[in-house]
Order: sequence, then C-alpha cells, then structure tokens
Amino acid sequence: MARFLAVRLSGVVLILLLVCLFTFGVFFVLSPDPAVQICGKNCTPELIERIRTNLGLDEPLLTQFFTFLGGLFAGRTYGVGESATHCAAPCLGYSFQSSQPVWDMIMDRLPVSATLAVGAAVLWLLAGVAGGLLGALREGTWWDRGAMVVALSGISIPNYVFALVLQYVLVVELEWLPFPGTVTFAEDPGGWFQNYLMPWIVLAFAYASVYARLTRANVIDTLSENYVRTARAKGLPRQQVIRRHALRPALTPIATIFGMDFAGLLGGALITETVFGLNGVGKMTADAINRNDQPVIMGVTLLAAFFVVVGNVVIDLLYTALDPRVRVNSA
Repeated sequence: MARFLAVRLSGVVLILLLVCLFTFGVFFVLSPDPAVQICGKNCTPELIERIRTNLGLDEPLLTQFFTFLGGLFAGRTYGVGESATHCAAPCLGYSFQSSQPVWDMIMDRLPVSATLAVGAAVLWLLAGVAGGLLGALREGTWWDRGAMVVALSGISIPNYVFALVLQYVLVVELEWLPFPGTVTFAEDPGGWFQNYLMPWIVLAFAYASVYARLTRANVIDTLSENYVRTARAKGLPRQQVIRRHALRPALTPIATIFGMDFAGLLGGALITETVFGLNGVGKMTADAINRNDQPVIMGVTLLAAFFVVVGNVVIDLLYTALDPRVRVNSA
C-alpha cells in the first residue's frame, strides 16, 4: 500500500509539472504580449518595455518558467527598487484588469463554487444511483422505462435551458424560491438553502442522468455474474445479495467518474454560475475570458488541474476499499 501511494504521488508531481509547463507555454508563449495588454491603448514603447522588465518577460523563457514555478512555492518579486512588489506564495500573478492577486481572487470565489459542487454532488449521487438501481432491479417494467426517459432528458437538455425554465417556473410563476444571490449560511441558513437549491438541481439533473444509466448497466451486468448466482443458490437474502455482491462492484466505475466530475466542478461551474449570477470561480473565469485576463484564466486552469489530479489519487485509494483485488495488487 505504501509503495502504491508513493508511486501515485510521484505521478501527481510529474503531471502537475507538465500541466504548469503547458499552461505557461499557452499563456506566455503562444498568447499576445502581456505587457501590451497591461499597458492598454494609450501607451508608449518605453512604457511597454518597462512593464516587460517588471514582469520578467525580458528573461529567457526557461528562466521565466522556473521563476513562475518558484513563485508557486516561495513567492516572487515583481520589479526592482522602490517599485518592487512582492507576491506571496502561492503566487499566480496579478489580474491585468483589477491588479489584484489572482490567488486572493480565487480564494474569495472558491467557497461559492465548493458549496455548489458539494450540494449538487449529494443530489446527483442519491438520485442517480437510486434511479439506476431501481431500473436494474425492475428491468423492463414501467419504472425502468420511466427512469431512463428522465435520464435521457437530463442528458439531452442543455444546462442553461433547464436553468432558465426552472427559474421562470419556480421564481417568476410560482414564486416558491427567490432569485439566487449571495447569502452566507451564518447570516440566514434558510435563505442560503433557498438560494442554492435551483443551481443544485440544475447541476444534479444532468449528472444524475449519466449516473443512473451507468448504475443500471453495471448492476444488470453484475447480477448475471456467476458469483452472484452462487450467492443466490446458497440461500442468501435478496437484499444482502444486492448490497454486498451486486451493488458494491457496480459502484467502482461510479467512483471513477464521480472523482473527475466533482473535481472539475470545484474549478467552477461556468454556465450554471453565469446563468444564476453566482460569484463563484466559474463566473470569474467567464468574466476573465471576456476581458482576456490571462493571469486569472491561467490560475483557474492550474487550480482545476490540481483538483482533477488529486481527485484521481483519492479515487485510486478508494478503489482499495471497494475492490479487494486492487488492494492485493498494490501490496
């Protein structure tokens, strides 16, 4: 187990270094000159050159990359002399538009995205796994057909369309919920729940549809395995056969995609946050793309990559609990 964990962590370090290198190349080599973007329309060649010097863009590319990496772990200093500005670790640079540290901007918005991701994940896991299990156990019945029709609808309908329809029905027509806004749990727990309920439902609907179809297919395949037939032949109760022998191995691929989906949402649900006006990482990313704010886009890209890579490691460790064969092979 220790060897397995060491190998996985080594892989995480290597992948993150490659992601940093790729991201740096895209935003600092292939993109327009950052100094020109910061300077704006009314600038001179002298001012552009001064900005390039302060940002370290006049250094060789390899030096710039290692300076960028060093800033992530130890911070870095922009400029020289009295105009020098220190960026504390982890330093992702400063926004071209607001001149704020990118790390601080992300940390201010991350709680909103995390709340949205956690709430939606709970809903889609409960609805998706339950719906898929129900369809598998009642294969061919109207329960099965109805669950799969709902699942197909969730996959087919775009998020923004479902969000607008739900908003019109629940907010405008029925007036059951308020339009989503920024309300903290400490200020008003009830208002906090009401504000996040619609975004949770919108996100969970699409994901739950995928999980329901996958769970149904996995459980049906598992129920036809020889060891499940043997368990039934031994006279084990039906609930025990389903819970211990059918559902548990069927959850292995569910755990895989859940780790990827949840980690991706922590990096921001761009469409949902934009439609509902939630000031999360996703909406910040959309605004940064519209303004071509490269440091913010790069910072969110690195954050999302970090969540996905770490999520994969967590899922690999979870496999050892779900599947004993993985535990044996990793020993």
